[in-house]
Amino acid sequence: MNVTLVQQDLVWADAPQNHERFEAALLAAPGSDLYVLPEMWNTGFVMQPAPVAQSPDGPSLRWMHCMARQLDAALAGSIAVRLADGSYVNRLYFVTPDGVAAHYDKHHLFSYGGETRCYTPGRERVVAEWRGVRFLLLVCYDLRFPLWSRCRDDYDAILYVASWPTRRELAWRTLLRARAIENQCYVVGVNRVGSDPVCDYFGGSAFVNPYGEAQECPDGVPATLTGTIDLPFLRHFRDKFPVLAERD
Repeated sequence: MNVTLVQQDLVWADAPQNHERFEAALLAAPGSDLYVLPEMWNTGFVMQPAPVAQSPDGPSLRWMHCMARQLDAALAGSIAVRLADGSYVNRLYFVTPDGVAAHYDKHHLFSYGGETRCYTPGRERVVAEWRGVRFLLLVCYDLRFPLWSRCRDDYDAILYVASWPTRRELAWRTLLRARAIENQCYVVGVNRVGSDPVCDYFGGSAFVNPYGEAQECPDGVPATLTGTIDLPFLRHFRDKFPVLAERD
């Protein structure tokens, strides 16, 4: 399976402009099975969601469905969602061309940045299957919590979508590799570039194999990168070196 990471600068709080940017990037990289966008790809990492959050069937999800059909591929990326009870979640959608949309609500909210004041944490781990590959869906700060992402023989790859700032670059690069090594899995980490009213973002989007070896997007600029998930290789590696069978 081919997975394309879409590292992009975001227009602050402007979903239509971000739709246009990502559409151009996606159409310039045809042929993948899955395209992964950053955290809150349609607005930036907003801590005042009321003006920009969308309903669960809002225009950004409809855009994802449209692009999935056009590309005959799945799309993954998170947006700020307003629920019927008036609360907000940071929701990672995994959308397939047949109209199915799995979703994961970010569990570990970034209290240091005020996310706990605005959003409600999700409670469920979510694994989405696409074309025979099982993906654990996670968002940004979840990367720091290895027990939440621990493989339970239930996934082949982890998707991390992020708005991870430049000043914590080393943690991002280190932890992506650690999650791949300790879980004997592929890890796809997609971060944004550019800046918002609070932070600067370096990118560092990476496709990491189960040995911890990484392909990376160039830092600081919009870019796409395609990596290949090789399931026979992954299964052989797990059978030959059964780390997961001896986990705590």
